[in-house]
Amino acid sequence: MAKIRTFIAVEASQAIKSQAASLVERLAQTRAHVKWVAEEQMHWTLKFLGQVESNEVPRLCQTVAARVEGFRAFEILASGAGAFPNSQRPRTLWLGMEQGSDAFVCLHQCVEESLFDLGFRREHRRFRPHLTIGRVRRSPRGIAELAEAVAGQADFFAGSMQVPELVLFASRLRRTGPQYQPLCRIPLGR
Repeated sequence: MAKIRTFIAVEASQAIKSQAASLVERLAQTRAHVKWVAEEQMHWTLKFLGQVESNEVPRLCQTVAARVEGFRAFEILASGAGAFPNSQRPRTLWLGMEQGSDAFVCLHQCVEESLFDLGFRREHRRFRPHLTIGRVRRSPRGIAELAEAVAGQADFFAGSMQVPELVLFASRLRRTGPQYQPLCRIPLGR
């Protein structure tokens, strides 16, 4: 049976993607070596699943849908640039979430529990909602400049959006970057 690389996420609205792309433009002016995320691929990851059997996709979708059935749609405000592990040693650059992060964390826990029931490991790190905008390459060139630029965008505001559904995506790695394909959409309550 074929295996598919998968993850569960919330698609960012086009307005937030556009604002995040403008943040990327600002940060890309530094000399740091960063692999920037393409605007059309920006999303809020809830859970990376890795390789799953293609015949397991319907059961995955049904199990997650049953668990989030009573979870109501909610609004988020996307704001604040940051970095993991921290802004002085940036490895992953992100756009944060000001409002709605508590609901997003609860939604993540719901998804975690449903997937644990299917044999997936729980994430042991604290979940922090973020939209990845770039990954820093190992080169130290421009890191201090990048750290300063990220700190200068701590109040960056990207807008608001409703979270109406979750999406199970297939992720195919290509030379030009990953390609994402929705496998199923899981609506939240209204």
